[in-house]
Amino acid sequence: MILYGVLLCLLNAGWLATVFFYLPGNWMIVLTTGLLAWWQRNAGVISGWTVVAMAALALAGEVIEFVAGLSGAKKAGAGWKASLAAIVGALAGAVAGTVLIPIPFVGTLLGGCIGAGLATWSVERAGGKHTQDSVKSGVGAGVGVFIGATVKIAIGAVLWLIAAAAVFL
Repeated sequence: MILYGVLLCLLNAGWLATVFFYLPGNWMIVLTTGLLAWWQRNAGVISGWTVVAMAALALAGEVIEFVAGLSGAKKAGAGWKASLAAIVGALAGAVAGTVLIPIPFVGTLLGGCIGAGLATWSVERAGGKHTQDSVKSGVGAGVGVFIGATVKIAIGAVLWLIAAAAVFL
């Protein structure tokens, strides 16, 4: 079982790295841990309740990331269209940041924040808001995306630790 545990930890570490690129790594950690729990169910290594708790944490990470991106813009005064644009901008910016800022993970995160800010700013400006108010909304969106992504990455690390503990403790 030690070999399976080591393989699970390595695979889950790879999935955790994908969270930095706005990919569903947390869900993949839950899936691979759940598959090992099911495959080794007779050994009783990982309980079904552990997998359910991990799924609940992964869902919480998704909700927090989504709400943080929206509320960052909303709290800074953005309208609902600009708040939704923050999400699209974050995804596009993450892709661009990965290519244009070739520092692993940093480029993706910065790109996502900048993309959310620029998308929010441009929708607000197109809607007739003053430059200062639009910039404030854009900064709020960028900060919200940063907070959401950081929390989601932290939850991914907790998921990795839960899976490792379930296998080795």
